[in-house]
Amino acid sequence: MTTAAPARTIRAPRQYDSPLRRRQAAETRERIVTGGCDLLRQSSIRDWRALTIRGVARQAGVNERTVYRYFTNERGLRDAVMARHEQQAGIDLAGMRLQDIADVARRILTHVSSYPRETKPPLDPTLTQAAVRQRAALHDALEEWTGGWSDAEQAAVAAMFDVLWSVATYERLSVDWELDERHAIDVVTWVMRLIEEAMRAGRAPGR
Repeated sequence: MTTAAPARTIRAPRQYDSPLRRRQAAETRERIVTGGCDLLRQSSIRDWRALTIRGVARQAGVNERTVYRYFTNERGLRDAVMARHEQQAGIDLAGMRLQDIADVARRILTHVSSYPRETKPPLDPTLTQAAVRQRAALHDALEEWTGGWSDAEQAAVAAMFDVLWSVATYERLSVDWELDERHAIDVVTWVMRLIEEAMRAGRAPGR
């Protein structure tokens, strides 16, 4: 007579998607993104060279495979860090209206100001001297209209004109925004005229 084999106990599959595992996964992801943000705070906000999978793994105290589990590549990791930057600065670009732009700009620049400033390479002496002469000329041109202003207000307006007529501004308009030469120049001088009108009306920056 053949004896029947004992029935096997069938165990329920292990529950991998438990609330505990989801919480642990969220905490690990948060740790990685925070590590990326902390890593960036050690340099200029424009310098993302240190933000690598290896660098963030070291900063967050996890191995590289863990970082890859949450972010398939370096671009995904950097996008998550950028999203966190916008969140920390209180920036919401979706649905932004004209009346919101100045406030958004203030939030962006306030956030940027909390990071170390990037050291600029020295200019050629001829270019340095030209910049000095241009700034002096701006101060002289504005002096008639800034008599009752503080030194900081005078410097701020002169600096704004200096930023507007800089090569960097023109290149940003023509290269990044793809404006043709005439439109790039027109919009710069348009903004300059608006500042001129404000000055003639006695309006100092921040007042």
